[in-house]
Amino acid sequence: MILVALGANLPSPEHGSPRETLEAALAALAERGLRIAARSPWYASAPVPPSGQPWFVNGVVALESPLPPGALLEQLHAVEERFGRVRSVANAARVLDLDLIDHEGAVSGEDDWPRLPHPRLGERAFVLLPLADVAPAWRHPATGASLADLMVAIPPDQLCRPL
Repeated sequence: MILVALGANLPSPEHGSPRETLEAALAALAERGLRIAARSPWYASAPVPPSGQPWFVNGVVALESPLPPGALLEQLHAVEERFGRVRSVANAARVLDLDLIDHEGAVSGEDDWPRLPHPRLGERAFVLLPLADVAPAWRHPATGASLADLMVAIPPDQLCRPL
């Protein structure tokens, strides 16, 4: 299973609100031959770490693709760029964020690219909650931790709710 987390908290001049932008991003992924096998509902989440920027809209999709992890991540970055993503400082507000969180259970080293599974996925309510909708039996490939185990450890200041 290939899992990708989606997020946005800035409107797109071309696509509209963050939620509309994420819907358009799903179509853009399909146009690139990435088949969406399952998708979560959208969630509203407070920025992590806490800041004054707008709340995010987040979700997770399960994709089917023959691409290896690096090539797939390049495709995700190309979609982000097409939607106007500008990489500035860490955790900045963004029009679109596409994160490869798991690629068929691959585990890479700290210096590998891409880093798999995504190094912070187990610390983020806005990833774990929608992931539970898509793959409730998923386990962290490196640690074997269940989603339930990971969700219990989420800090209480991470606000995330279904839209």
